[in-house]
Amino acid sequence: MKVTLSLAQFNMINGDPAANLATVQKMAAEAAQRGTDILLLPELWATGDAFGYAEYIEPAIAETARQYNLHIIGSNLSPNGEGGRMTNTAVFHNNRGQILARYDKIHIFQLMGEDRHVDGGDKPVLVDSEWGKIGLAVCYDLRFPELFRTYALAGAKILFLPAEWPHPRLAHWRTLLRARAIENQMYVVACNRTGKDDKYHFFGHSTIIDPSGEIVVEAGEGEILLTATVDLDKVTAVRQHIPIFADRREDAYILNL
Repeated sequence: MKVTLSLAQFNMINGDPAANLATVQKMAAEAAQRGTDILLLPELWATGDAFGYAEYIEPAIAETARQYNLHIIGSNLSPNGEGGRMTNTAVFHNNRGQILARYDKIHIFQLMGEDRHVDGGDKPVLVDSEWGKIGLAVCYDLRFPELFRTYALAGAKILFLPAEWPHPRLAHWRTLLRARAIENQMYVVACNRTGKDDKYHFFGHSTIIDPSGEIVVEAGEGEILLTATVDLDKVTAVRQHIPIFADRREDAYILNL
């Protein structure tokens, strides 16, 4: 089964949801022209790194999904109703504008101060889609292989990851994405922010990695709509060729101290 994916790599304007939505709508129109099925946006695409500024724009992105016949995934700050705290929530809209799933980012990145405003989620979210099972993660989650293995064991063939990943950690980004794809024999689709704000320089390099760890397509640092068609049957073929899930030894992974 084939699916066409587009990654909207752009530099959002911090605290300006209207401007960022206009960029997304422009890219969504182009993605539709390319025959895209699923459009992935960066982490915090509506507000950028503007903690404390939460804007509820789900109706607008739902209408964008309907207008351009796209499934759209991207994360934003969402009020959680507890003393002004928020969650960093990836929302998956289908092409009718309906919400298929919400995933609250589990691992909160203290290095960039996310913990001062955002509470972490407490569970993975597996989406049953017309293309099979899909896993969701956000940015810093990439450093925690247990989450990705959980998705793979539950049958996910593809993982979507919106991100705001800055310099100087490009080598980490590229290495971890390939590792998560190889060790779980799944497609990993990651859309990263690009450009600069007043504190960070984001390097882009949005990419799609196939289940054998090969790069299907990868952006540079500029703004770009990256598009590729992938064959999800390759996941089954790779898993049959090297049957790592059948060869796992959970009984041997217990350390007795």
